[in-house]
Amino acid sequence: MRKMIDAEFPGCVLLAEACQLPVEVREYFGNGDEFHMGFHFPIMPRIYMSLKSSTVNKLKEILSVTPEIPSNCQWVTFLRNHDELTLEMVSVEERKWMWEQYAPNPRMRINMGIRRRLAPLLDNDRRKIELAHCMLLTLPGSPILYYGDEICMGDNIWLDDRNGVRTPMQWDNSKLHAGFSFAEKIYSPVVDSCDYGPDKVNVKDAQNDPSSMYNILKHLLHTRRKHPSFGSGQLLWIDNPDLSIGSWIRFQEVDKVLVVVNTSKDNKEARIEIPREFQPPNKVAKSILSGTKLELIDEALVFYLGPYEFMWVDLDPIRMY
Repeated sequence: MRKMIDAEFPGCVLLAEACQLPVEVREYFGNGDEFHMGFHFPIMPRIYMSLKSSTVNKLKEILSVTPEIPSNCQWVTFLRNHDELTLEMVSVEERKWMWEQYAPNPRMRINMGIRRRLAPLLDNDRRKIELAHCMLLTLPGSPILYYGDEICMGDNIWLDDRNGVRTPMQWDNSKLHAGFSFAEKIYSPVVDSCDYGPDKVNVKDAQNDPSSMYNILKHLLHTRRKHPSFGSGQLLWIDNPDLSIGSWIRFQEVDKVLVVVNTSKDNKEARIEIPREFQPPNKVAKSILSGTKLELIDEALVFYLGPYEFMWVDLDPIRMY
């Protein structure tokens, strides 16, 4: 199959949807001659765990047991999709805890997962939503975004099965199906709620608002593309005594980017020891998103992070600026 795809459909990929641990999914890549890509399911619930527990240890654990894959293959990561937020790749105790934290109403649960969208899961809190995307975009893998999450769409837990997260895209605030269709009747009702109805959440308004999640995400994606280390670089996790602080370096050749996240609701001071081989020239790094210069103090960078705040730091700014 792989030979046929490569020969007859160049540019297309075979993507393995195997809900298994990464060491088991590794088999689907073969020697780089079977599947091109494979979903990394266990990363997803651990991002939510990090935000609710204010600890990154579970995320570090799953990354530590993620095997190397052939250079012509890639993991695929996501925050939400058209199915439930699957909890197959967590322990029974962790699944119960996730249900308690994210799906207290039994209507929010289905199979071994949660049938809710990203924004309601994260309390419609822009800080948490942006942080979740920061982690998605900077951890190994090619990120997949689910339609509507870029504008913080809501869900409808009263629809049957998984349909609550498959409601029509809210293109504008028009009364007829929010611009989704001019048909008299469509497959599903548009979300109708005070916080997530099309009068509050729609693409047209989001595009016209510079501060919207839509435009923030566009900026993050544009910035990500400038750094090949995010797409195909290696990852070095940097431990911190404060487990609410996650920090890792993505690197590929001269491109070296430090990511620092605060998964707690509190202000934090984070001191990140930078390994000698990653220290920037002249001991000066630069915040990628704000442009602020950062100086190493005793081989470390010190950050003051607000609740759920994150930083992307170029460790070789002379190359870029």
